[in-house]
Amino acid sequence: MNKKSFHVLPNSDKGGWDSKVGGASRASKHFDKKQDAIDYSREQSKKNSGELLIHNKDGKIGQKNSHGNDPFPPKG
Repeated sequence: MNKKSFHVLPNSDKGGWDSKVGGASRASKHFDKKQDAIDYSREQSKKNSGELLIHNKDGKIGQKNSHGNDPFPPKG
């Protein structure tokens, strides 16, 4: 099953942070503060049983959270 992914990304043009669905060409919403973007994206990820990927200022993934349909017990 493919999960929908939700990303929190820095916006180099406007400054601030964007919430974006994985594979989309445009941001869903723009925020001045990273925490506001995380809160919004986390809520969207939970509603859609998706995965939240929070990027650092340099664009690399700094944190990942999965919401729903996780295997239990986890493999490994």
